[in-house]
Amino acid sequence: MKELSEFVKEGRKAVDLTQVEFADRAGVALTVIRKIEQNKTNLNLGKVNQVLEMFGHKLAPISLKEFDANETS
Repeated sequence: MKELSEFVKEGRKAVDLTQVEFADRAGVALTVIRKIEQNKTNLNLGKVNQVLEMFGHKLAPISLKEFDANETS
């Protein structure tokens, strides 16, 4: 399973957008994109979800049991 930082960075590059362009389209500050892509831990979850909506995703809790099952398959 990909890290959030890797998922966002690869997705942004796949649509050929700079961090500035992507932040503008997602409706967040450039610092939000930079923090996510640098794997910072002090993130605003509402802003993270705004970014993930660009890819049709949403941050949601997952049980460790379910997570571990996905990791081994």
